Amino acid sequence: MRIPRRLRLRFRPDRPKVGTGGLADAVATDGGRSEDDARILRRTRLRLMAVSGVVTLFILVVLGVAAYGVVARSIDDAERTVLQRYMDRHLINQPTTVGPEPAELGGEGANLFEIYVTPDGRVLPPRGQSIPAGLPDATSLAAARNNPPNTPDQRNFTGPDGTQYTIVSAQALGPGNSGVWLIQFVQNRTADARLLTTLLWVLLVGGAAALLAALAAGYLYAGRALVPIRASIDRRQAALQRQREFAANASHELRTPLTVIGASVEDLKRNRNSRVHEVGDALADIDAEVRTMTALVEDMLLLARTDSGVVEIDCVPVDLGDIAADATSMLTTLGQERNVTVVLNPLPAPLQGDPLRLRQLVTILVDNAIRHSPAGATVEVMVGSEPGGAVLQVDDHGSGIKPEDLPRLFDRFWRADNAPAGGTGLGLAIARWITEQHGGTISAANRPEGGASFWVRLPAARVAAASGQPAGAGTWLGAPVSGAVPDAPPPESQGPFAPPPAVEPPTWTPGDTGGPVS
Repeated sequence: MRIPRRLRLRFRPDRPKVGTGGLADAVATDGGRSEDDARILRRTRLRLMAVSGVVTLFILVVLGVAAYGVVARSIDDAERTVLQRYMDRHLINQPTTVGPEPAELGGEGANLFEIYVTPDGRVLPPRGQSIPAGLPDATSLAAARNNPPNTPDQRNFTGPDGTQYTIVSAQALGPGNSGVWLIQFVQNRTADARLLTTLLWVLLVGGAAALLAALAAGYLYAGRALVPIRASIDRRQAALQRQREFAANASHELRTPLTVIGASVEDLKRNRNSRVHEVGDALADIDAEVRTMTALVEDMLLLARTDSGVVEIDCVPVDLGDIAADATSMLTTLGQERNVTVVLNPLPAPLQGDPLRLRQLVTILVDNAIRHSPAGATVEVMVGSEPGGAVLQVDDHGSGIKPEDLPRLFDRFWRADNAPAGGTGLGLAIARWITEQHGGTISAANRPEGGASFWVRLPAARVAAASGQPAGAGTWLGAPVSGAVPDAPPPESQGPFAPPPAVEPPTWTPGDTGGPVS
C-alpha cells in the first residue's frame, strides 16, 4: 500500500532528547573537558606564580647577602682603621706603673681602652676604671709574648656576658729597665653587632614582604597573561560545541528526507511493475526531498565555510533597492502559490556590499515572511537610506514570534514549534552572518497589528552624498525626516520605517514607485 504524499511530507523523526545520548553526551563531555582545562589553567597559573617567587627569592637572597657583606666589611674596615690609629698613638709612650690612661668618652677613641701586663704578670687596668669580665685574654697575651717584636696578635673575643671585642696584644718596653711589658688594646664591638643585627632583620623582613608582594603580583600577572589562552580555550570549546550541535542537528534534518526517500523507494519496489504515472507521487516525493537535501547541504556547506573563514565578501558599490527588487521578483511564484502578495518599496539606498550575498539576504527574509503569512496576506518589503547607511525592513502578517523564541531566532537549525514545513532552520543564521560580514545588525520584533517585522541596518560610505540628500536627513517611507540619529535603535514594535507621529504614511496605489510584485 502506498503511503499518501501528505503524510510522508509531514512525517518528521523526533529530535534526540536530552539525557538519551548524542548531543547530551557531547555537552557532558564538553563540561568535563572544561573542568580539565580550568584545572590546567589553575596549575599553570600557580606554576607561573611559583617561578616568579623563586626568581624573586633568588634575587633577594643575592642582593641581601651582598648588601649585608658590603656593610659588614665596611664597618669592620672602619673599626680596624680606628683601632690602628689608637694603637699608633699609644704605642709611642712607654707603659707606666700607674696604669694606662682611662678610656675616652667620645670621639674616635670611644669604646677603646688598653690593659698593661707587667713581666711578673701583674695586670694594670685603665686608671679609675675596672676591667670587664674575661679580660685580659690570656691566649692573646701568650701569643704576643711568643711573637717576634713588633708583631702584635689580633683576634676577636667574646666576653662571658656576650659582649664582642676586638683585641690586639703587643710587646712594649717597660719603664726603666723593667723588661718587656705586654699591652692589650681592647675595642668594644657591641654597637657594630647591634647595627648588623638590625640590618639583618631589615633584610629578612623586607625580603619576606617583597617576596609576598612578588608572589601576589606574579599571581595577578599570570592571570592576565593567561587571558588570551583562556579566551582561546573558550573559543575552541565553543567551536567544538557548535561542531557537535551542527553534526547532531544536520544528521537529524537529513533523517527526514532520507526517511521519505526510503519510504518512496519501498513503494516503488512494491509497485515495480506499475506504470510511471501510477507511481508519480513517489517520484515527486523523491524529487522534493532531494531538492530539500540539496538546499540543506548547500546551506550547511556555506555555514561550514564561514566558520573556517574561507568565504570572502566582495564589496562593490550597489543599491540595496535594486537588489531587493531583483530578489523579490524571484519569489513571485512562491507568493502566488501561497496566495500572498509581496509589496515592495525600493527607495535608493546606495552602499558598499556583495551583490550576491545581499540578494541572498533579501531572499531569505522575504521567503521567511511568505512562509509565515496566511493566505490572502501581504508581505511588505521596504528599503531606504539613513545617515551613514541603508535599511531593509520586511513585515509579515503571520502569527508573530513568541517572546521566548526571540533569543534563539537566529540560531542554527532552530525552528519554532509553529514553523511551517519545508525549512531547514539555517536561513536566518545565514542572514545574520551576511549582515555581520557587512558590518550591520539584524533584529526582529512583533508588530502591534500582528505579524513579525525584520529589519537590517547596513553601514555605507557617503550615503547622503550618493542619494543627493543633505547630511543629517534620513528617508522614512519616502518622507524626509530631518535630524535622524544614526544607529539609533528603531521602535521595537514598528521598525526603522515607522513614520513620525506628524507624518502620515502614504497609501500605495497602482502607478506608485512601490507596489505588488507581479
